[in-house]
Amino acid sequence: MKTFNNNIISSIAVIFVVAMFLSCNNSTQKVQDFLADQNLPIGVAENINHIYTDSSIVKSKLSAPILLDFSNRNEHPYSEFPKGLKVVSFDENGDSITITSKYAISYSKTQVTEIRDQVLIENHQQRIKLQTNQLFWDQKTHFFYTEKEFLLTTQNDTIRGVGFESNEKLTHWNMRSTQGNIYVKDFN
Repeated sequence: MKTFNNNIISSIAVIFVVAMFLSCNNSTQKVQDFLADQNLPIGVAENINHIYTDSSIVKSKLSAPILLDFSNRNEHPYSEFPKGLKVVSFDENGDSITITSKYAISYSKTQVTEIRDQVLIENHQQRIKLQTNQLFWDQKTHFFYTEKEFLLTTQNDTIRGVGFESNEKLTHWNMRSTQGNIYVKDFN
């Protein structure tokens, strides 16, 4: 009798499990829509190191503790770096620019990245540093810009201000509301 009851219970459990598997027929799109509705990432990566090359030449390196992939958004797909990132880009001469921050969010359709919280950009060859708390990086136009306070340090100058635009190499600037010592060459 005990064996008969165990067989019935086992049969019921097997039928129940099979019914559960057969009822789970969600498509990939339904799962993605659910994740988007719940504001959940479609993927999470930890301790990432991404190296971008072109014709076997390293162009940039990106590292971050965490990457949240929200590419399942129809309107504005993005990638979020909630614990910061570090990007090192190299030009054709091997000179490098380093960008670090405590937080970043990159929108793939517009190719604009918002970088914030202790932003530091360094042009190592020119010995130029830019510090601010928020910066936008337009990867299409290769420009940085901010409307926040900034500190720009060069070999000869230390400039503070509010509002800054520059090319990615930090060699051509537009600054607003500046203060500090700026040395100008005499072109006579």
